Amino acid sequence: MSHREAVGGLWDEIGELQLRFLVSQGLEPGHRLLDVGCGSFRAGVRLLRYLEAGNYYGLDANAELIDAGLEHEVAPAGLTERMPRSNLLVTSEFEASRFGVLFDVALAQSVFTHLTANQIRRCLIELPRALKPGAVLYATFFECPDGHPEEQPLRHEPGGITTFMDHDPFHYREEDLRRLADGLPWEVTKLGPWEHPRDQRMLRLVRAG
Repeated sequence: MSHREAVGGLWDEIGELQLRFLVSQGLEPGHRLLDVGCGSFRAGVRLLRYLEAGNYYGLDANAELIDAGLEHEVAPAGLTERMPRSNLLVTSEFEASRFGVLFDVALAQSVFTHLTANQIRRCLIELPRALKPGAVLYATFFECPDGHPEEQPLRHEPGGITTFMDHDPFHYREEDLRRLADGLPWEVTKLGPWEHPRDQRMLRLVRAG
């Protein structure tokens, strides 16, 4: 499987969508951005061009995807000097505080869709330690509507993806995700649809001061 297919394909469509969405939400070139689940840089190659040099950071659990993205996407695009290797972290525990900087914006696109509730909780515990007060985490998820039994598989259109309560890819109700943020410094708002071609919905989580 190629590095582009390994992150779900739709390389150009979803990559451009992420950049367009973040800019529409106020992302500026001078902001420091954390790409949670950066993979092989589907959004990263576009964000590297938009952000000032050194302001893009990524973390992912898969070192092979990061290496493939660096070799086959970042280097051919002439963007290597805009992202020091120290701006990348291989981790499955979301310890973005290891970068030693504070971020203005974080993006977790198609991350919660592959995580158990406990893994999402860990993510929501760890990330505030690396975000400025008032910084925003945008996170996508597959939504299980109130009228659908959560224990039943759910097919999403457009995209034709079937999700599950108890195995990957996961669906969640909005209230589930709010519960996972309980007691943590987050203000949670559901933005809902955002033109995603596979029906993922968007949450905005503001790092409370």
